[in-house]
Amino acid sequence: MSSSYVLNFGAGPAKIPQPVLEKAQKEFLSVNGTGMSVMELSHRSKPFGAILEKTKKDLAQLMSIPQQDYSILFMQGGATTEFASVFYNLVAKKQLELKQAGKEGQEIVVDYLVTGAWSNKAAQEAERLIPTVVGNPVRVHRALDVKKLNSKYGAIPPQNEWNLTDPKTHNVAYVYYCDNETVHGVEFQFVPEIDSNVPLVTDVSSNFLSRPVDVSKFGIVYGGAQKNLGPAGVTIIVIRNDLLVDLNVGPIRPLMLDFKTAADNDSMYNTPPTFAIYMVGLTLEWLLEQGGLEAINEINNRKSHKLYAFIDASKLYKSPVEPHCRSHMNVVFRLTSEELEKEFLKGAEERNMHQLKGHRSVGGIRASIYNALPEKDVDTLIEYMQEFEKEHTK
Repeated sequence: MSSSYVLNFGAGPAKIPQPVLEKAQKEFLSVNGTGMSVMELSHRSKPFGAILEKTKKDLAQLMSIPQQDYSILFMQGGATTEFASVFYNLVAKKQLELKQAGKEGQEIVVDYLVTGAWSNKAAQEAERLIPTVVGNPVRVHRALDVKKLNSKYGAIPPQNEWNLTDPKTHNVAYVYYCDNETVHGVEFQFVPEIDSNVPLVTDVSSNFLSRPVDVSKFGIVYGGAQKNLGPAGVTIIVIRNDLLVDLNVGPIRPLMLDFKTAADNDSMYNTPPTFAIYMVGLTLEWLLEQGGLEAINEINNRKSHKLYAFIDASKLYKSPVEPHCRSHMNVVFRLTSEELEKEFLKGAEERNMHQLKGHRSVGGIRASIYNALPEKDVDTLIEYMQEFEKEHTK
């Protein structure tokens, strides 16, 4: 390993596959023989249209998306903006259903499974937006709130301990969860089982395309690209078509938060983040070259299993997350003191291992080992951890 080689364990914006960066570099001044950079192309030009269509086609292939039933949208504002989009659009869908059934004015419930920082923020945003809804009272129900149960995040109780709202007696607009909690290193190893008449929504920002997913179980699958699929700037939404509702239905919402507006305009109601979409397209090509999601999942499992196995066998390092829900993408761990953690991070930087510091809200160490991080980099990290432990334990 050369002294200039950097091991990037950043949680996001995160490492991008080197072949993707090299291809983008090669095409930077002229993409697909146009003589122009992709950043100079009109988003309504045929060359960019071809890029957009291929990106959607490759994503559909990787995720096995039934395209007759789902739309693929490219939106802006990051996953955090989608907290509001999901709320507004799916409350609007439920309002339409209630109006058609002659049940106008009845209460609408939205269920949230809160297992970490990001699902908590999503629930908070929904709670904040309740007063903006006219026509139906809306209640945000935390069907699971791990921190209230355990005083901290780091576990996912079995589903029989959740308190999901019964859609037979209540008007449930959707059930929401974050598949992988980047801050707390918690990941669902299963898809929640809910009533088939209730849309299931998941934020997959930090484990997007890290493993196979059955899209047909979801109403919406979405995530920001900057952790596992490319640069910051674009958010990808896969939405079931029956959830798209006209803008004049339900709560008043900005055009840029409306899913049907995005779908009707092929994600180009305004100028989309063209360079970010192009980079996502290159990353999808790279994933297909690796053998698709089954193959990348096998690699990701190897990387995470060996790192957790070392942590569990150690006297110096400890994972705060229960084994049944540990993230394969964001491995969080602590040392026996904050002083040792600072020394550990300093030594890592000296060895060109960067962005290992845990999130500012929780501290500790976080190794984000996304698709683009080579397995050899995990091996190098473990070697350093072994060396550090040997020096600091008797």
